[in-house]
Amino acid sequence: MSGLFGIVSNDNCVPNLYYGIDYHSHLGTEYGGIAFIDKNGKPVKKIHDISNSQFKSKFDEVVNNIESNLGIGVISDKDPQPLNFEGKFGPFAICCAGLVSNKRVLVKELIRKGISFSEIDNDEINTTELVANLINHGENIIDGIEYMYDKITGSISLLLLTKNGIYCARDNNGVTPLIIGEKQKEIAVASESCSFSNLGFKIKKFIKPGEIVYISKKGIDVEKNGGNLNKICAFLWIYTGFPASTF
Repeated sequence: MSGLFGIVSNDNCVPNLYYGIDYHSHLGTEYGGIAFIDKNGKPVKKIHDISNSQFKSKFDEVVNNIESNLGIGVISDKDPQPLNFEGKFGPFAICCAGLVSNKRVLVKELIRKGISFSEIDNDEINTTELVANLINHGENIIDGIEYMYDKITGSISLLLLTKNGIYCARDNNGVTPLIIGEKQKEIAVASESCSFSNLGFKIKKFIKPGEIVYISKKGIDVEKNGGNLNKICAFLWIYTGFPASTF
């Protein structure tokens, strides 16, 4: 399990991004990561190993020295993320939560097509890099996300950061949740609603399984309608999910 958090703001979003990610610390123990849009409209990522330390202690320099209006982040239980890419859609950063059970088959298929993978740890391809490479097959970002879901077996929910906003996509089976919150001048998306209460956000929308939502300074846009199938991971109810969260 991993925890995702993203935010769009008319002001500096970094403090709320920092704390919003940290409120997901119960969902992962290996890596913490932040990606934000810099003054040139490019995503910048920072990833730290948190297996022997707290997220906060590793990212103090971010909250104290960086300003941005857009950002995403993750507490990851396995892969280092978010990752940055320069693709046909322009520069973007992406982070994921979930599991691709046909990962090895898809990796071999992409390698045969000439796709290269650079994020390799203990002989394992980074799942987030695989997801991004699949999305890059689409005609646009929405088409790419739909293509990725058609190809994978398993469940992936993701946040994809561009210079103007964040694409939020929940897996077709609804295994991993995504919730949108809102307060004056800011819109956030999170894996767990408990991250909203201490930051002053009110729950605006529970993203449906298979739904794709785009959040920006202009508001919330549903790019693809979701379904009603909802197979939320049982471990969220009995083990990993924070008791104050609503799914």
